[in-house]
Amino acid sequence: MTASPDLSAPLRIPAQPLEGSPELLRSVFRQHAAGVAVITARGSRPVGFTATSLNSVAADPPMISFGVGTGSSSWPVLAEAEHIGVHILAEDQQELAATFARSGADRFAAPTRWRTGPEGVPVLDGVLAWLVCRVVARVPAGDHRIVLGQVVAGDPAGHGRPLLYHQGRFNALRD
Repeated sequence: MTASPDLSAPLRIPAQPLEGSPELLRSVFRQHAAGVAVITARGSRPVGFTATSLNSVAADPPMISFGVGTGSSSWPVLAEAEHIGVHILAEDQQELAATFARSGADRFAAPTRWRTGPEGVPVLDGVLAWLVCRVVARVPAGDHRIVLGQVVAGDPAGHGRPLLYHQGRFNALRD
């Protein structure tokens, strides 16, 4: 026996389609759970920011991408950096994610634990996994740039479960 769809349930159709806007994009992507990463780079000082736009792009050669706003305090360093760090955060690192998302914060001050890693990139301690990537392109995309990086080093050996971002909040996976 096959189940029939419940035709008595109302369809959820907006009265008017929403026009393309930043608000529409934000509203839709609040429904999209994303992993949380911190991107770092070194100029005259270390910089970093929290990103939920991290993507795996290719396996051969191994490449990643992420978006960064050109108005971000990190952008001037990222615009010139030859290498960047990518850090996958664990579910218990909500405060670290918040620190790197906060405007005006001294992101590398205590309690943030970090060291200088390969290619001089700031590498955060205690994360689930990290990569150092050589920047191969910065693609204009509205008020952002999409940064493409080729993996040159990393460590996948962290422990725990990933931190997620959903509905405007940091979250953990549920069992």
